[in-house]
Amino acid sequence: MRYTPQGAAVCTFGVATNRSWTTESGEKKEDAEFHNIVAWNKLAEICSQFLKKGRKVYVEGRLSTRSWQGQDGTQKQRTEVVINDMVILDKKSDNPDEGIEIPEVGVEPQVAPEEIAEKPAKKAKKTEEKKEKEAPADEDIPF
Repeated sequence: MRYTPQGAAVCTFGVATNRSWTTESGEKKEDAEFHNIVAWNKLAEICSQFLKKGRKVYVEGRLSTRSWQGQDGTQKQRTEVVINDMVILDKKSDNPDEGIEIPEVGVEPQVAPEEIAEKPAKKAKKTEEKKEKEAPADEDIPF
């Protein structure tokens, strides 16, 4: 894990997806695909802390393709999955030497900082609206 100059945490890691099938002739085949994963902020810190090689994990996010020019002058391209959710699928490790402890509850989806800032203001506004609805106006009183 590393941090951007602005202080945002970023964690990059690889995930392999495996598949196996049997051909029409009865031959068993296996294939593996490797994916570049990027996590940001709190999710990056959680991934860095709990994920180790061989862990089974579910990730969800969007595809992002970056292009740049390499030092040798060739054009390079990399497609990554920028995740917004991660769930560890395997059980807690029986080996105490690994030093990782998996929380019992799943990881909450990541919330952008601007969404967090808006919530208290919206809650205060809803509270005011609720109070206005509860108090009857003078014309609503029947006598």
